Amino acid sequence: QVQLVESGGGLVQPGGSLRLSCAASGSIFSIVAMGWYRQAPGKQRELVAGITSGGSTNYPDSVKGRFTISRDNAKNTVYLQMNTLKPEDTAVYYCNKWYAPVWAWGQGTQVTVSS
Repeated sequence: QVQLVESGGGLVQPGGSLRLSCAASGSIFSIVAMGWYRQAPGKQRELVAGITSGGSTNYPDSVKGRFTISRDNAKNTVYLQMNTLKPEDTAVYYCNKWYAPVWAWGQGTQVTVSS
């Protein structure tokens, strides 16, 4: 069973930046398309970035141009660089497979954008 550990969240002012990391156990990481998701209070979890095993990426319009997903297969780690953060980006951020069926969810990392 793959375990996912997210880190790097915190409190940041609007317009600021954060870099999230997600470490995955298991040997299949390098061949799996990965995604970053977020869940704000009272809302459904949504995909905010996806990256294939070959490095192709995809983003929804809400974060396009501000968020960048990347991966280091040698370290079994996927990253999310978030720039020009907005209050509406406040959420718990999770990583997981891009496509179903997903693995068990990690604990996530809280991102709060507030002045």
